[in-house]
Amino acid sequence: MNYHHRLPLSQRWGGGTLSSSDGQRIPVAGKSRKATALPRYFRYQGLTFYSWTSDQLSQYGTKVIPATVRDATYVLDAILDNETELTILEHATDTAGYTDIVFALFDLLGMQFAPRLRDIGDQQLYRLSREQKARHLAPRMRGIIRQDLILRHWDDLLRLAGSLKRGWVTASLFISKLQAYPRQNVLTRALQAYGRLIKTLFMLRYLENTDYRRRINAQLNKGESLQALRDFLCVADKGVIRRKQEEAQTNQALCLNLVTNAVVIWNTVYMQAVLDQLRTEGHPVQEDDLVYVSPARFEHIHP
Repeated sequence: MNYHHRLPLSQRWGGGTLSSSDGQRIPVAGKSRKATALPRYFRYQGLTFYSWTSDQLSQYGTKVIPATVRDATYVLDAILDNETELTILEHATDTAGYTDIVFALFDLLGMQFAPRLRDIGDQQLYRLSREQKARHLAPRMRGIIRQDLILRHWDDLLRLAGSLKRGWVTASLFISKLQAYPRQNVLTRALQAYGRLIKTLFMLRYLENTDYRRRINAQLNKGESLQALRDFLCVADKGVIRRKQEEAQTNQALCLNLVTNAVVIWNTVYMQAVLDQLRTEGHPVQEDDLVYVSPARFEHIHP
């Protein structure tokens, strides 16, 4: 990851500050604790390899999760556990990776959460008070943010952010515990209130700025292209996981990440060599076009 981060061509694709994450459905043979039957994706049952992709088209994390658990539960794990030279400041997901609590946690941790929301025109926006004028956005700004709840528990929110930052608790464990309560506790309500404030600010920026929407969409497309590469590389047992133990399944997911990054690095190095040769032979190379070159191609790879 660090070697790829410093390659000149990688710098053309991004600075290593933006990333995205998405789940990849993998069928499982036999019974496994995390595997679930989902006829839409699997003939029998399966699980999800959830992976994190940088804007330089390298993958800095992966995790085996149940296929029925919402992606938002795990979206922060690899970002907080990142040991590479990448400095992740902004992260994108699709709709499955978003909740109000995730918006709150990202902001408390000093990062920007930027999901691509489905049916964004139906999303509810929030005001700080009923006296705040919304003008033409009034039909969408139907909610009121409970400022008093946020202020009363602000110290608790900061303490939570510190615990996540220092690794005293994983984000997925904390979020799953909150979801397990039969009734929402006061910290959950405070997180949701703060998350609605951050989500409203994000959505206004998202709706107003076309370039910002394209940037998020381009990053998510990078993750999709690497998923196609991962599907191509996952050839053992015809792409079916036969290991039953969670540790063995995690090892397979990590090995797939390793091989994926190896292909990405190989492509990046040799694409740079081709560009250098073209320049040496006097052929014009437009620097702006290099953004659209991808190291996720695999037609030349023998699996």
